[in-house]
Amino acid sequence: MLKKLLTTVLFLGFAFFAMGQNPDTTAKAKKDTTVVKKVDTVRRTSFAPPIKKEKEYHPDSTHSPSLAVKRSLIIPGWGQYYNRELWYLKVPAIYAGLGLLGNAIIVNQKDYKIFVALAKITRTGGVPVPGDRLYDSYIKYKREYDLYVVNYGASNTDLESAANGYQRNFQISILGVIAVWGIQAVEAYITAKFINAYTVDNNLSFKVTPTLMGQPVYAASNFNSTFMPGIKLTLTL
Repeated sequence: MLKKLLTTVLFLGFAFFAMGQNPDTTAKAKKDTTVVKKVDTVRRTSFAPPIKKEKEYHPDSTHSPSLAVKRSLIIPGWGQYYNRELWYLKVPAIYAGLGLLGNAIIVNQKDYKIFVALAKITRTGGVPVPGDRLYDSYIKYKREYDLYVVNYGASNTDLESAANGYQRNFQISILGVIAVWGIQAVEAYITAKFINAYTVDNNLSFKVTPTLMGQPVYAASNFNSTFMPGIKLTLTL
């Protein structure tokens, strides 16, 4: 009986001691509130190409091709001056060509009148006398008549052929003036169109790098290597 009573007292004592202990919640709270930060040690690279700044172009939108051709049609060389494209070379060339063709028109027209008059005089078979309808022409062109008819013995057929030749040259000279006038107008239009459509990037740059250049066969035979050092210039437009 005493043994059972001692066992019961010990059991109740252990139970009371166990209930009197407070649980330690601090360590658990610390453990639960701890944030674990993971570090990604793998470096990621992008396969996308780098973004480059777009080039800016500034076309000459104020330059009018129609205005250039209109000015050239009014006054030769005015369109070239408007284009500001080597006008100091083109304008003198245009006027030199027109001047030569204009002189050819005057000379051929004058010679044509002379030989037509001489052909009409020789067609009569004699020298006109006062009162004849060709007498005034004979007096006007007497020097030419003596030169070609008296000295050279030119016949009526020769004089008519010469007159036809000068008439043909006169017409060709007129066509030449028209052609030069039209060509310089077309050239002014094309140049103005080119200026209007051509654009230039304002981010111009150049790069100088060393390089190797191949030598010609005859030059490489005198050296140990077929390549020689050089400098490479790269322009970015």
